[in-house]
Amino acid sequence: MYSDDELITCKKCRVEIDKMEEKNIVSPKNLKRLKHPRRILYANFPIKKDNGETDIITAFRVLYNDDLGPGKGGIRFHQDVDLDEVTELAFIMTLKTSVVGLPFGGAKGGVRINPRDYSETELERISRGYIKEFWKYIGPQEDVPAPDVNTNPQIMSWMRDEYEKLVGEKTPAVITGKSVEDGGSLGRDKSTSMGGFYILQEEFKNRDKSDVSVAIQGFGNVGSHLAQMLFDAGYKVVAVSDREGGVYKEDGLDIPKIMSCVYGGDNKNESVINCGEGEVISNKDLLELDVDLLVPAALGGVINRENVSDIKANAIIEMANGPILVNAEKILKDNNIRVIPDLLANSGGVIVSYFEWYQNLHDEKWDLEKVNSQLKERIIDAYNRIIDVAKKDDLDLRKAAYKIAIERINQAQK
Repeated sequence: MYSDDELITCKKCRVEIDKMEEKNIVSPKNLKRLKHPRRILYANFPIKKDNGETDIITAFRVLYNDDLGPGKGGIRFHQDVDLDEVTELAFIMTLKTSVVGLPFGGAKGGVRINPRDYSETELERISRGYIKEFWKYIGPQEDVPAPDVNTNPQIMSWMRDEYEKLVGEKTPAVITGKSVEDGGSLGRDKSTSMGGFYILQEEFKNRDKSDVSVAIQGFGNVGSHLAQMLFDAGYKVVAVSDREGGVYKEDGLDIPKIMSCVYGGDNKNESVINCGEGEVISNKDLLELDVDLLVPAALGGVINRENVSDIKANAIIEMANGPILVNAEKILKDNNIRVIPDLLANSGGVIVSYFEWYQNLHDEKWDLEKVNSQLKERIIDAYNRIIDVAKKDDLDLRKAAYKIAIERINQAQK
């Protein structure tokens, strides 16, 4: 016999479960099946490099829970990815799909490589090799992968093609996050940002938009699109940043100018600090601005015990995964800083992945208006349920989201 500690591979998952038991958010009985991942896959497979040499590639796929439906979760390519990280992310996906009412469980995959070390043809061999290792354990009704860190629609298309070769039939719903031409959904590229935007519209519906000041840390895909959406709607985006630093302007930045500078045409710059807009500040400075809303949209753990006492925002929406460490969250609560948790805040991506899966299964093609209206309806419904449970049970929004997610999984077990 193995002990619980020997069976579970994800320390953070166990910490979160222990916290839920300690606070009586849900009963220990309801948590029992979430203490262990359902299935862990691990492989080392060879690929031939362009120079004729052979590399051994380490890869993972974890299905954490499938009580609500097939597993759902991305595949990341990163040199530091390990089994514990993949298991933790699969656990989070289990709760995320549940809290927004999707018919999915939670899963995640990883390949331990630095993609910059490989040519496009080598990345294709790695992508196909991953599917060759794990294809018997994925499928539209089993486990549905998607893109994640350093993966993209092209990689998903290679994986889908390899899977279809192995099963001998067209199976577009096996993978989401594909290009639109290859069966992907309209709206998927901006879906995470759009989901966060809909939540913020609801959160600030009783405020004059032009009076709501926003600082966004991270100007990648999620942060830049959210900044543009907020600017277009009339909110005052006073600061944005990337790895090089940030820019600040008290009466609001010209976001279209920065977008054009960073992402537009042949003259694009690598950083917002080179765009001649606003005062240059550090990422630390941005996090400590006195604003209505702080949006960490890049890295995990950016709000921690060292800097939490300097956070002055009235509210935080977690568009990144895990930007607030556990040891900082209580201090934020004590300081009356409202946190909209990542479990809900950045769920727009997996919601539209569900729409893609559904369209593939039913041979449908939704227009962008339908995708966005369905996204808004689903994410605002989840937001309102979390608000109601938080008020009823005197919980913060994260604990309310956990409670809803776990109770729904438990109901599916009966």
